[in-house]
Amino acid sequence: MLPEANAGRSSLSGGYAVTQQLDRAAGGEPPAAIRTELLERRYGRRLALRGLSLLVPRGSVFGFLGPNGAGKTTAVKLLLGLVRATGGEGMVLGRPLGDPAARRRIGYLPELFRYQEWLTGREVLLSHAALAGVAKVERSEAAERALATVGLAEHGQRRVGTFSKGMQQRLGLAVALLGEPELVVLDEPTSALDPVGRHDVRGIIHALKDRGATVFLNSHLLTEVEAVCDEVAVLDHGQVVAQGRLDHLLEARGVDVEVEGLEVEDIERLGGRFSPPRDASFPQLDHRDVPALVQKIVAMGGRVHAVTPRRASLEQRFLDWLEVP
Repeated sequence: MLPEANAGRSSLSGGYAVTQQLDRAAGGEPPAAIRTELLERRYGRRLALRGLSLLVPRGSVFGFLGPNGAGKTTAVKLLLGLVRATGGEGMVLGRPLGDPAARRRIGYLPELFRYQEWLTGREVLLSHAALAGVAKVERSEAAERALATVGLAEHGQRRVGTFSKGMQQRLGLAVALLGEPELVVLDEPTSALDPVGRHDVRGIIHALKDRGATVFLNSHLLTEVEAVCDEVAVLDHGQVVAQGRLDHLLEARGVDVEVEGLEVEDIERLGGRFSPPRDASFPQLDHRDVPALVQKIVAMGGRVHAVTPRRASLEQRFLDWLEVP
């Protein structure tokens, strides 16, 4: 978790009350864990982040994507109150950016971190539990629980200097989980892990969601994002170029149909392409028109064995959003 600090707030305070009202608005949607409006950060003349508007629902696993230099690190620093905004506004867990009360409810795994090599893994967790404000009587249990969660229960007494890169990554994740935070911000959490470690992290992320926590995942590993995230936002040159539910963003037109009893000409009359003996494709068909298509095939004497909607990969969509040829 993040220790308390005198972190700066956004330079614009107007609109926070309105944002809180929006978060409590009726309609069945959960309040936002993170909401920003036109958030901006300048470093001298360089505009690192321009007009960032995000909505991260509570209890979701949210993927934050973008190429190197897109402004993701700057955005995370603003959300955590580590730097001040030079424009726009935002709220995290219902509080203004950098608010100490909100920071105590956030767990954070940075991409680059280093712990004192002479400390044991358990000592690292105990010191961070103290910084995070975990009650003294609860720190030992919290440390042991975090070690067990990340698969380091048998290594808590080892010095950090003897840890492999993967074990250090697990230890960093354990620190982020201390105190059962409401929001967990993970910056490249699987970058140093083998396939087993990545599988374990996916399980931890699912467990966080199951207990109602929000996970904000910044990663270049698009297959990992696709496996765990409910929603994503894609940042390019400091601006969001795509945002929404992952299943909606990856939805593509067209279906593949396994059919027998028809000829090539029959499938072509229906607007599809046929690869005998049974593979037909309808690349332009809207998924809502599938029942009507099946009825037509049956009426023509065909037998349908399977209908598979087409779905774009996150990597394909990512390149499209960035307009990469």
